[in-house]
Amino acid sequence: MQIRSYLELMKLRIGFLIALSAMAGYSAVATKVDGWQLVILFVAMLLGSSGSAVFNQFYDRDLDRLMPRTARRPLAAGKMADPRIALWFAGGLLLAGCAIAVLAFNWIVAIHLFLGAFVYGIVYTVWLKRRHWTNIIIGGAAGSFAVLAGAAACDSTQWLLPTLMAITLFLWTPSHFWSLAILIKDDYAKAGVPMLPVVVGDAACAKLILVNTIALVASALLPALFGQLGVLYAVVSTGFGLRFLWLNWKLVQDPSRELAKRNFLFSMQYLAGVFLAVVIDKHVSLDMFGL
Repeated sequence: MQIRSYLELMKLRIGFLIALSAMAGYSAVATKVDGWQLVILFVAMLLGSSGSAVFNQFYDRDLDRLMPRTARRPLAAGKMADPRIALWFAGGLLLAGCAIAVLAFNWIVAIHLFLGAFVYGIVYTVWLKRRHWTNIIIGGAAGSFAVLAGAAACDSTQWLLPTLMAITLFLWTPSHFWSLAILIKDDYAKAGVPMLPVVVGDAACAKLILVNTIALVASALLPALFGQLGVLYAVVSTGFGLRFLWLNWKLVQDPSRELAKRNFLFSMQYLAGVFLAVVIDKHVSLDMFGL
């Protein structure tokens, strides 16, 4: 099997997002950012996330064959003579990530890394994905553990701000993923996966996205309300939040694929903007801008 196929199994784009979330958690509690620690943290989180992603593709290879979007994935397309090789690969990646976390940081980082992989691999993939539309809500906790892991890599005694960021990431996942699910609803319906738009339709799904995003935007203001972050963060977070809510409202009025795509793409910009605002608020002095 070619290296490219192994990399495809790892779902590196998701892994990068998880690793960057961990780096944001680290930066949120660090008084001084250590570049080498960030690199090591990135690698550990990427390996752990990739391990759960490989397991996801192993377990879901039957579903992946039914959906045009995923039918060409290595395991679905039968590019491995023995799919059980993927299980060893998944276990090796997760073990490597946890080992790096323990050796470079502490057991708390490794536990959070393992819990994130467990939620995605077992709770979401095995227990919920094929059974209930709440799958992505509960499964969204997987990403939240990355923020907590990143914070623990720096200072495990500081918990309030990382916890608030983890809540924001938890609430972000449904708004992000349900927008994507509207785009690929036919694939999920064909495979019999009860994603929200398949179960309730696009119009009802759009309304639930809006409700969830209201909670998301409110949660993103909690760090400022609790005195963990300042005015700069509050302004940036509110600006991104209002834009996201406006796009959600337009989707409610017209639950089309075009607007679902716009919501999906902006959801990534929203999360990047909010987490970048955390880093800037913590590490960039307003005096530099004469404010």
